[in-house]
Amino acid sequence: MRVVYVSTIERGGPLTHLRQLAPRVAEAGVEVQVLCGSEALAQSFREQGVSAEAVPVSHKLDVLGGRDLWRRLDGADIVHTHDRRAGLFGRLAGRLRGARVLHTLHGMPEEIAARIGRPDAPDPPGVSRARLTWLEHGYLPIEAGLTRLGHVIAPSQAMADFMVAHGFAPRLVHVVGYGVELDGEHELQEHEVLVAAVAANLEYWKGIDVLLDAARLAKAPLQLEIYGAGSLRDELEEQARQAGIDARFHGFVGDIRERLADADVLVQPSRADTLPLAVLEAMAGGLPVVGTRVGGIPELVLDGETGLVVPPEDPRALAAALDSLAADPERRRELGRRGRVRAGESFSPERATRRMVALYEELCESST
Repeated sequence: MRVVYVSTIERGGPLTHLRQLAPRVAEAGVEVQVLCGSEALAQSFREQGVSAEAVPVSHKLDVLGGRDLWRRLDGADIVHTHDRRAGLFGRLAGRLRGARVLHTLHGMPEEIAARIGRPDAPDPPGVSRARLTWLEHGYLPIEAGLTRLGHVIAPSQAMADFMVAHGFAPRLVHVVGYGVELDGEHELQEHEVLVAAVAANLEYWKGIDVLLDAARLAKAPLQLEIYGAGSLRDELEEQARQAGIDARFHGFVGDIRERLADADVLVQPSRADTLPLAVLEAMAGGLPVVGTRVGGIPELVLDGETGLVVPPEDPRALAAALDSLAADPERRRELGRRGRVRAGESFSPERATRRMVALYEELCESST
């Protein structure tokens, strides 16, 4: 069985997932090749022992890039795409080559992503009715139509339910979560104040502004370590400054797990999230998580057992959760310990790989 992965992006969660998945699928005895967006990325896969080539597809109208992609898919049994451009060109080219095609839909456009697991979510500010109408009645039907070229993977059950509710054929939708490697066990750091880390894009739907409001309302002193880049950085830094919050903005970092090892808790204050890798990274390191009840977060964090789950856009509830953990180091350690066990049992890379390879085999044996 020959599986060709297609990715056109330079960084982000889908690429992190692919870097973990492709070598393990190869280790399972599958012939694997990765077609990616640059020679530097291709080299990084080759260093992991995976055959890879650079096939840049610059935009959704890049017909030349799409043609080059089609040429490289000869002999593929499965073409598995991992972002929107890859999904557009790779699925069409894969079908033309006679391969089974599979697309992982890692997330929805942020303007409608908050509705995953939360149908009554308010529309984000500044988004026109025309844009929302296009997403609901244009983008979603087109994506559902493209799925009929093959099959689609949702990383969370909440995402799968949203897709089916919006016209995706249920028999074509499969749930395969992400996997995460466990860290070696280590003692959580002791700090004079609660150190709360967040690793996310600095955009509206990640809810960093809600965390800053919560820090202002919290009774216990907090130190916020914020990792990530985005269009709202200046605005968020100003919000923190005006509120007198101890918040440090580090920008994008590549060693997030090492940074999390210096924190007391990870906060995921999202308005929308599919299955955030930062939460899995924290759980794998034994770090307790405070997250919001959106998307796939409750599928990762079991409220009161492996972390705390609060309503989205509720800074008072988030502040109360952080205060409770600030006052109880032993509870933090126990939540972190249970989260690590859950990560190892339910979200191991081996488990995710077995599920993926079984799906590939099922598709190759199927007549549809």
